[in-house]
Amino acid sequence: MNVVELIRDAQAHQTTRFAFELLPPLKGEGMEGISAAIERLMPFDPAYINVTFHRESVQEERLADGCLHRHIVRRRPGTVGISAAIQQKYGVTVVPHLICGGLSRYDIEDALIDLDFLGLHNILALRGDALKGEEHFTPHTDGHAHAADLVRQVAAMNRGEFVDGQVEECHHSTFTIGVAGYPETHGDAASAEEDLIHLKEKVDAGAEYIITQLFYDNNRFFDFVRRCRAIGIEVPIIPGLKPLATVRHLTLLPETFGCHIPEELRREVLAHAEDKAAVRQIGTEWAIAQSRELKEAGIPVLHYYPMGKAENIIQIAKAIF
Repeated sequence: MNVVELIRDAQAHQTTRFAFELLPPLKGEGMEGISAAIERLMPFDPAYINVTFHRESVQEERLADGCLHRHIVRRRPGTVGISAAIQQKYGVTVVPHLICGGLSRYDIEDALIDLDFLGLHNILALRGDALKGEEHFTPHTDGHAHAADLVRQVAAMNRGEFVDGQVEECHHSTFTIGVAGYPETHGDAASAEEDLIHLKEKVDAGAEYIITQLFYDNNRFFDFVRRCRAIGIEVPIIPGLKPLATVRHLTLLPETFGCHIPEELRREVLAHAEDKAAVRQIGTEWAIAQSRELKEAGIPVLHYYPMGKAENIIQIAKAIF
């Protein structure tokens, strides 16, 4: 099943499904850690598993002919391989991320062909973040500056249109395309209105569902959905949730993701700042309360960001699913 079919099926059965995101293993590691985490979460019948794509930096090297060669440095390579291995081993729908950053249109096309051959027909199309040291995101010279352009390339390939033109009587890919949405506005957007315009552009380009960035105030998610519907975005919108786990998250998460931490949650965490276990439990219980409200509102899938930590996600899943 593709992700949209899974969402529609959950809506038809008036149920809420569990989904989560994984980081590929660090370079040099095997699948043992990933497998251990997945096996602990499989009892909750995930609708799908997302697998992230990371690029940490770009190194430049001047070749003998004077040309400047730039290549991606990745501490967590293997997105495509780990996605294929998970889908084959566990029989669950897997959604690898595909980003603009550091990739040419030809690199993206090659990656899409590999994904198609491996039976990975769902992707999450993202621009990707600016690298450390970059003031702004810098695309590949023959790549895409915006996620909407990446969506257009994937949608074109589904129609049999490749970078070099249309291929006669070709095998057509059937990718289902998801994109990111920002309930509290993307950090690079000039305004919330501009951010929604860019999101609609991604949907108009061919995106079929939206997964949101994390948030801690459900009212902000519900308002985001209302604003999306008001400008004609009709695709499913799946909330992304991450339990707060440390005192440092009070500042780190807003700085990194632009999310608002409700004052009630902030006060409770600071009141127990010297007790790491208590802080983690406070964050977990807050996420459980968020999840319950979203489930009661009829949200078909709740998407969790474990960030490599499964314990609190397991506790949430036991309470909700």
